[in-house]
Amino acid sequence: MAAALAQARAAALRLEVPIGAALVLDGEIIAADGNRTRALNDPTAHAEMQVIRAAARKLGQERLEQADLFVTLEPCAMCAGAISHARIRRLYFGAEDAKSGGVVSGARVFAHNTCHHKPDLYPGIGESEAAALLKDFFAARR
Repeated sequence: MAAALAQARAAALRLEVPIGAALVLDGEIIAADGNRTRALNDPTAHAEMQVIRAAARKLGQERLEQADLFVTLEPCAMCAGAISHARIRRLYFGAEDAKSGGVVSGARVFAHNTCHHKPDLYPGIGESEAAALLKDFFAARR
């Protein structure tokens, strides 16, 4: 989670919403990034999407079955769908997102019978630091 938090801090410095992600395979970080929606003018360039795309390219495959994903904020429904399609083994996330979350809040993508794959979930990892990054970021802009 430390790598994901570092990516969230870097995203904040780029004036992106401070969310970071790291994808780990066999104990090695194979992709880490933060939100880049503003920089890329791409509403799908969430941290999770960035690392899933990078890892799939690096490994030359669309399935990431033995990979674990660390994210500072509960993934939205779009990212939860991508996590399912990539067959990510475990999802660790920091703060819950009552407004836009798609895992334990909101859409609860993995709870649907039609969901093809459900990763093991580990919420609340690094929650206080992840929540503080977001709170401070938005407070500075209001």
